[in-house]
Amino acid sequence: MTRRRPPLLTAGMLAAPIWILLAAAQAATRTGFDLTRHPISMLSLGDLGWIQVSSFLVTGVLTLCGAAGMRRTGLDGVWGPRLLGLQGLGLIVAGVFPADPGFAFPPGTPDVPGTMSSVGAVHLAGACVSFLAMITCCFVLSRRFGGTSWAVAGRAGGVLLAVGLCWGMSGAPGGPLAMFAGVVAAWSWIAVTMSTLEKAVRA
Repeated sequence: MTRRRPPLLTAGMLAAPIWILLAAAQAATRTGFDLTRHPISMLSLGDLGWIQVSSFLVTGVLTLCGAAGMRRTGLDGVWGPRLLGLQGLGLIVAGVFPADPGFAFPPGTPDVPGTMSSVGAVHLAGACVSFLAMITCCFVLSRRFGGTSWAVAGRAGGVLLAVGLCWGMSGAPGGPLAMFAGVVAAWSWIAVTMSTLEKAVRA
Protein backbone atom coordinates (compact mmCIF):
# COMPACT_ATOMS: atom_id res chain seq x y z
CA MET A 1 0.00 0.00 0.00
CA THR A 2 1.31 3.46 -0.90
CA ARG A 3 1.71 5.65 2.14
CA ARG A 4 -0.07 8.99 1.94
CA ARG A 5 1.86 12.24 2.18
CA PRO A 6 1.65 13.83 5.66
CA PRO A 7 -1.06 16.53 5.70
CA LEU A 8 1.30 19.15 7.13
CA LEU A 9 3.68 18.76 4.20
CA THR A 10 0.80 18.92 1.74
CA ALA A 11 -0.30 22.18 3.36
CA GLY A 12 3.18 23.61 3.01
CA MET A 13 3.37 22.70 -0.67
CA LEU A 14 0.06 24.43 -1.38
CA ALA A 15 1.25 27.79 -0.04
CA ALA A 16 3.30 28.79 -3.08
CA PRO A 17 0.70 28.16 -5.81
CA ILE A 18 -2.07 29.80 -3.76
CA TRP A 19 -0.04 32.97 -3.11
CA ILE A 20 1.33 33.21 -6.66
CA LEU A 21 -1.99 32.62 -8.43
CA LEU A 22 -3.92 35.05 -6.22
CA ALA A 23 -1.26 37.71 -6.60
CA ALA A 24 -1.10 37.32 -10.38
CA ALA A 25 -4.89 37.39 -10.74
CA GLN A 26 -5.20 40.53 -8.65
CA ALA A 27 -2.30 42.26 -10.40
CA ALA A 28 -4.06 41.68 -13.71
CA THR A 29 -7.50 42.86 -12.58
CA ARG A 30 -7.23 45.44 -9.78
CA THR A 31 -8.01 48.95 -11.03
CA GLY A 32 -4.94 51.21 -10.96
CA PHE A 33 -2.49 48.47 -10.02
CA ASP A 34 0.69 48.28 -12.09
CA LEU A 35 3.14 45.52 -11.20
CA THR A 36 6.01 47.48 -12.72
CA ARG A 37 5.36 50.24 -10.15
CA HIS A 38 3.49 48.65 -7.25
CA PRO A 39 4.74 45.76 -5.10
CA ILE A 40 2.31 42.90 -4.49
CA SER A 41 2.05 44.00 -0.86
CA MET A 42 0.07 47.07 -1.96
CA LEU A 43 -2.75 44.80 -3.06
CA SER A 44 -3.60 44.69 0.67
CA LEU A 45 -4.97 48.22 0.29
CA GLY A 46 -8.35 49.43 -0.95
CA ASP A 47 -11.80 47.85 -0.94
CA LEU A 48 -10.50 44.49 -2.18
CA GLY A 49 -7.42 44.53 0.03
CA TRP A 50 -8.88 41.78 2.18
CA ILE A 51 -8.03 39.30 -0.58
CA GLN A 52 -4.30 39.89 -0.35
CA VAL A 53 -4.42 40.17 3.44
CA SER A 54 -6.12 36.77 3.53
CA SER A 55 -3.53 35.42 1.10
CA PHE A 56 -0.67 36.52 3.35
CA LEU A 57 -2.31 35.04 6.45
CA VAL A 58 -3.44 31.76 4.91
CA THR A 59 -0.20 31.03 3.06
CA GLY A 60 1.76 32.05 6.15
CA VAL A 61 -0.09 29.46 8.22
CA LEU A 62 0.29 26.86 5.45
CA THR A 63 4.03 27.55 5.32
CA LEU A 64 4.30 27.10 9.08
CA CYS A 65 2.48 23.78 8.67
CA GLY A 66 4.99 22.81 6.00
CA ALA A 67 7.86 23.67 8.33
CA ALA A 68 6.34 21.50 11.06
CA GLY A 69 5.87 18.70 8.55
CA MET A 70 9.49 18.90 7.46
CA ARG A 71 10.67 18.78 11.06
CA ARG A 72 8.47 15.79 11.96
CA THR A 73 9.56 13.77 8.95
CA GLY A 74 13.21 14.68 9.41
CA LEU A 75 13.50 16.52 6.07
CA ASP A 76 16.65 18.60 5.71
CA GLY A 77 17.75 18.46 9.32
CA VAL A 78 17.35 21.58 11.44
CA TRP A 79 17.76 24.61 9.21
CA GLY A 80 15.32 23.77 6.43
CA PRO A 81 12.29 23.72 8.77
CA ARG A 82 13.54 26.75 10.69
CA LEU A 83 13.95 28.86 7.58
CA LEU A 84 10.55 27.78 6.26
CA GLY A 85 9.07 28.71 9.64
CA LEU A 86 10.63 32.18 9.47
CA GLN A 87 9.19 32.60 5.99
CA GLY A 88 5.73 31.72 7.30
CA LEU A 89 5.99 34.10 10.25
CA GLY A 90 7.09 36.91 7.94
CA LEU A 91 4.06 36.33 5.73
CA ILE A 92 1.71 36.51 8.70
CA VAL A 93 3.28 39.76 9.91
CA ALA A 94 2.94 41.18 6.38
CA GLY A 95 -0.75 40.28 6.45
CA VAL A 96 -1.50 41.76 9.87
CA PHE A 97 0.36 45.00 9.14
CA PRO A 98 -0.46 46.33 5.63
CA ALA A 99 1.88 48.29 3.39
CA ASP A 100 1.58 52.04 2.97
CA PRO A 101 -0.20 53.56 -0.05
CA GLY A 102 1.68 55.50 -2.71
CA PHE A 103 2.32 55.96 -6.42
CA ALA A 104 -1.40 56.49 -7.11
CA PHE A 105 -2.51 53.21 -5.52
CA PRO A 106 -5.16 52.73 -4.32
CA PRO A 107 -6.84 55.03 -6.86
CA GLY A 108 -7.06 58.54 -5.45
CA THR A 109 -3.68 58.32 -3.72
CA PRO A 110 -1.18 61.01 -4.82
CA ASP A 111 1.24 59.77 -7.48
CA VAL A 112 4.28 60.12 -5.24
CA PRO A 113 6.17 57.73 -2.95
CA GLY A 114 4.22 57.06 0.21
CA THR A 115 5.46 58.21 3.62
CA MET A 116 6.38 55.16 5.68
CA SER A 117 4.22 54.76 8.77
CA SER A 118 5.02 52.58 11.79
CA VAL A 119 2.57 49.98 10.46
CA GLY A 120 4.23 50.09 7.06
CA ALA A 121 7.64 49.69 8.69
CA VAL A 122 6.49 46.54 10.48
CA HIS A 123 5.08 45.24 7.19
CA LEU A 124 8.42 45.86 5.48
CA ALA A 125 10.29 44.09 8.28
CA GLY A 126 8.01 41.05 8.05
CA ALA A 127 8.32 40.94 4.27
CA CYS A 128 12.12 41.21 4.44
CA VAL A 129 12.31 38.38 6.98
CA SER A 130 10.18 36.23 4.68
CA PHE A 131 12.24 37.10 1.60
CA LEU A 132 15.60 36.52 3.29
CA ALA A 133 14.42 33.21 4.77
CA MET A 134 13.22 32.11 1.32
CA ILE A 135 16.54 33.04 -0.29
CA THR A 136 18.56 31.20 2.35
CA CYS A 137 16.22 28.20 2.18
CA CYS A 138 16.95 27.83 -1.54
CA PHE A 139 20.66 27.52 -0.84
CA VAL A 140 20.23 25.25 2.20
CA LEU A 141 17.87 22.83 0.46
CA SER A 142 19.94 22.79 -2.73
CA ARG A 143 22.83 21.20 -0.81
CA ARG A 144 20.85 17.96 -0.70
CA PHE A 145 21.16 17.67 -4.48
CA GLY A 146 24.92 18.08 -4.78
CA GLY A 147 26.05 19.37 -8.15
CA THR A 148 22.90 18.38 -10.04
CA SER A 149 20.94 20.68 -12.31
CA TRP A 150 18.18 20.82 -9.69
CA ALA A 151 20.65 22.18 -7.14
CA VAL A 152 21.76 24.79 -9.65
CA ALA A 153 18.10 25.71 -10.23
CA GLY A 154 17.62 26.22 -6.50
CA ARG A 155 20.62 28.50 -6.19
CA ALA A 156 19.47 30.37 -9.28
CA GLY A 157 16.05 30.87 -7.67
CA GLY A 158 17.69 32.26 -4.55
CA VAL A 159 19.87 34.60 -6.60
CA LEU A 160 16.91 35.79 -8.68
CA LEU A 161 14.96 36.64 -5.54
CA ALA A 162 17.97 38.40 -4.02
CA VAL A 163 18.47 40.46 -7.18
CA GLY A 164 14.74 41.21 -7.38
CA LEU A 165 14.68 42.28 -3.73
CA CYS A 166 17.65 44.62 -4.19
CA TRP A 167 16.14 45.97 -7.42
CA GLY A 168 12.79 46.57 -5.77
CA MET A 169 14.31 48.23 -2.70
CA SER A 170 16.39 50.54 -4.89
CA GLY A 171 13.27 52.11 -6.37
CA ALA A 172 14.51 51.47 -9.91
CA PRO A 173 11.91 51.09 -12.70
CA GLY A 174 10.41 47.60 -12.86
CA GLY A 175 11.62 46.70 -9.37
CA PRO A 176 8.29 45.29 -8.11
CA LEU A 177 8.00 43.07 -11.19
CA ALA A 178 11.55 41.78 -10.69
CA MET A 179 10.78 41.06 -7.05
CA PHE A 180 7.62 39.16 -7.95
CA ALA A 181 9.48 37.10 -10.57
CA GLY A 182 12.09 36.23 -7.96
CA VAL A 183 9.44 35.10 -5.48
CA VAL A 184 7.81 32.92 -8.14
CA ALA A 185 11.14 31.27 -9.01
CA ALA A 186 12.34 30.71 -5.44
CA TRP A 187 9.06 29.68 -3.81
CA SER A 188 8.07 27.35 -6.65
CA TRP A 189 11.43 25.61 -6.39
CA ILE A 190 11.05 25.22 -2.63
CA ALA A 191 7.54 23.73 -3.00
CA VAL A 192 8.66 21.16 -5.57
CA THR A 193 11.75 20.35 -3.51
CA MET A 194 9.64 19.64 -0.43
CA SER A 195 7.73 17.07 -2.45
CA THR A 196 10.93 15.56 -3.86
CA LEU A 197 12.58 15.22 -0.45
CA GLU A 198 9.43 13.75 1.08
CA LYS A 199 9.27 11.10 -1.64
CA ALA A 200 12.90 10.22 -0.98
CA VAL A 201 12.17 9.69 2.71
CA ARG A 202 9.20 7.44 1.89
CA ALA A 203 11.23 5.34 -0.59
